[in-house]
Amino acid sequence: MFRLNHTHDVNALSWVDSAHQHAHFGLQNLPFASFRVPQTDEEFRVGVAIGDEILDLERLCRAKLVNARTQAILNCASGPQLNALMAMGADAWHLLRQDIFEGLHQQNREWRAWQTCLVPQASAEYQLPSHVGDYTDFYASIHHARRVGALFRPDNPLLPNYQWVPIGYHGRASSLQISEHPVFRPYGQLNSSPDSVPVFSPCQRLDYELELAMYVGSGNLQGYPVTIDDAEAHLFGLGLMNDWSARDIQAWEYQPLGPFLSKSFATSLSPWLVSMEALAPYRCALQRETDSPPSLPYLHSEENQQSGGIDIQLEVRLLTPMMREQQQAPHIIGRSNFAHSFWTAAQMLTHHTSNGCNLCPGDVFASGTMSGPEAGQEGCLLELTQGGKVPLILANGEQRTFLQDGDEIIMSAHCRRDGFADIGFGEVRGIVCPAAEYGR
Repeated sequence: MFRLNHTHDVNALSWVDSAHQHAHFGLQNLPFASFRVPQTDEEFRVGVAIGDEILDLERLCRAKLVNARTQAILNCASGPQLNALMAMGADAWHLLRQDIFEGLHQQNREWRAWQTCLVPQASAEYQLPSHVGDYTDFYASIHHARRVGALFRPDNPLLPNYQWVPIGYHGRASSLQISEHPVFRPYGQLNSSPDSVPVFSPCQRLDYELELAMYVGSGNLQGYPVTIDDAEAHLFGLGLMNDWSARDIQAWEYQPLGPFLSKSFATSLSPWLVSMEALAPYRCALQRETDSPPSLPYLHSEENQQSGGIDIQLEVRLLTPMMREQQQAPHIIGRSNFAHSFWTAAQMLTHHTSNGCNLCPGDVFASGTMSGPEAGQEGCLLELTQGGKVPLILANGEQRTFLQDGDEIIMSAHCRRDGFADIGFGEVRGIVCPAAEYGR
């Protein structure tokens, strides 16, 4: 687990003016992305956010402004995506962060040379920060599990295995997409009653899911599990995720094997990946109810118990076509926190590899819908509208039970703690588009 160091100093300032008091990307954050300038012959390459700018690591590599040790790391980090850097391990990530921090610090006398490596974020487009070979979706919020379970099993909302096993399913990596990519309403089989004949049509109960994506850094060999004590060394960082869900397709298909086409049509990821080292100041104790059973020994360590959680404030907003036309601000429909997660990122990674499953650099596993215990902390419309029974009333008088065509979901996240700088994750956005003409 990364420790606090000088890169977390709240008083540290950058020579990049826009970094001062930036809502997301101050000097203490330095998140990664894969970007390029559109309508040019440029290829995608890795960059680091600082204020409203991107530090182009390919340009930095060519400029040879760092020492030989970091230059070797940059040779890997300046590729189109982060997989090669991820494979290098935690020591390399730490050294690169330190040298980038010092290069962007206001006391760097060579700042003019570094300035030539900046690209405005406003002129960039993005792809996924890593090539994702595999994607797993967990179910780590007990509050989400209870609320959803109560809709279908009022007398037994939480299944007996939930507090023992980090539940997850294998997702579809090919349908992971970058923020702002259109989300087409999916087709599927719908059936409101087990006694009726299903129909094939566009989904009518489209939903969002407020989640965090966890990116694997260095992987593990097949057959060799990662222990809870070593799990953090295999985690590169976190990003925002919206795991779009077709609730009517899901209700018909999920028994007996779980989600399939209801989840594989689109999952949106933010372009920015916040490193685990940047998140060190916001660690917190694992939060569970007092009557929760203790984790099995392979999922327990004192360090994970005391600081395995991360205090990340999450927010989801809805912008409807009417709001857009009337130039109204998006309506906040939910706030939650990753600290409410029943399982830590380290526990999810440990359990994922416990059978010998091999994870690879750049792989993603998701938290599942991050709901909190209180009203207003629901992470999806299925919870918020109690399965569509209680419509959500928006500020302009519109109502929603599930998403309509033209609706845009905007998710954001921040970390805040007294004595440390605020850092953010940027946004993940997606607009619902009508179902495509079938067969074209």
